[in-house]
Amino acid sequence: MVVTIDEHSGFCFGVTAAIAAAEERLGEGQLFCLGDIVHNGQEVHRLEQMGLETIDYEQLRELRGGRVLLRAHGEPPSTYHIARDNQIEVIDATCPVVKKLQERIRRCYEQMVARGEAAQILIYGKVGHAEVIGLQGQTSNTAIVIESEKDLDKVDWTRPIYLFSQTTMSVDAFHAMVEQIEKHVAKGVKFEWHDTICRNVANRVAQLRAFAREQDLVIFVGGKKSSNAKVLYHHCCEANANTLFVESSQDPCLAEELQKRKSELCRPDFRIGICGATSTPLWLMQQVAKALE
Repeated sequence: MVVTIDEHSGFCFGVTAAIAAAEERLGEGQLFCLGDIVHNGQEVHRLEQMGLETIDYEQLRELRGGRVLLRAHGEPPSTYHIARDNQIEVIDATCPVVKKLQERIRRCYEQMVARGEAAQILIYGKVGHAEVIGLQGQTSNTAIVIESEKDLDKVDWTRPIYLFSQTTMSVDAFHAMVEQIEKHVAKGVKFEWHDTICRNVANRVAQLRAFAREQDLVIFVGGKKSSNAKVLYHHCCEANANTLFVESSQDPCLAEELQKRKSELCRPDFRIGICGATSTPLWLMQQVAKALE
C-alpha cells in the first residue's frame, strides 16, 4: 500500500505560533494557559508533560501573579482586565488574523455608539466558540451570534446591521448567510457585511477535497473538540465516502477499519491518505502513518 500525508494539513500559522510561544516560555518557569491551547487532546497532553498548566476562567480570577498564555483564539477585554488587576503577566498568542478582526469589530462598535446609531453587530460563527466569545467582548457582549438561518429571528430587521464572520467559517456558507439577510432586511435599512474569514484556513477545503479524491481510503486525524476538524472531516467524506475519523494511532476505529480491509491492504497500489485539521499536529499524523506501515 502507498501511505501519503497531506502536505496542506496540520497547524495553521496562528496555532503554530502559539505552540512555539508556549515551548519557548516554558523554559523560563511555571506557565499557565487559559483554556486548551489547541483543540487536540494529544498535543495538549504533550505540552502538559513539558509543564504547561491549563486553567479556566474561575482559576484565572483566583490567580495572583504568575504568567498566563492566551491562545490563538483570542480573548475578550475582560480577560485582560482580570490579568491586570491580579498582576498577571500576559503572553498574548492571539492569532494576528483574529487580532485584526477584533480591532475591526471594536472600531465598528465604538463608531456606532459615538454616532448614537441603533445598529446591530452580527457575528457569523459557532455559539460558545472561544474566538466568538472574544469577538463578542469587543462589543460589550451586545453582538448577536448567528450560527444558522434559525438564529435570524434574533435580528431586528428595521435597524442597521453590520455583519462579520468568525475566521474559520466556510466562505460559501457565509455568503449564503449574506443572501438570507438581504432577503429579510427592511427596505432602505443599512446592511453592511465584511468577509473576515481566514483564507489560509478556507483554502484548505478545496485542497483537502482534491487530496481525498485521490485516495482509496482517507484517515482524518483530529480532536473531537475541534469545530474545524468536524467541518473538514465532513468535506473529506463528501469527496471520498471511504473516510475514517481517528484521534490518534491508538484509536480502536483504526484497527477495526484495517482489519475489515485486510485483503485490500495487500495490494501494492492501494492508496491511503492521512490528513487533519488546523489543530492537528504533524507528529500525530506521522504516528498514524508509522502505525499503518
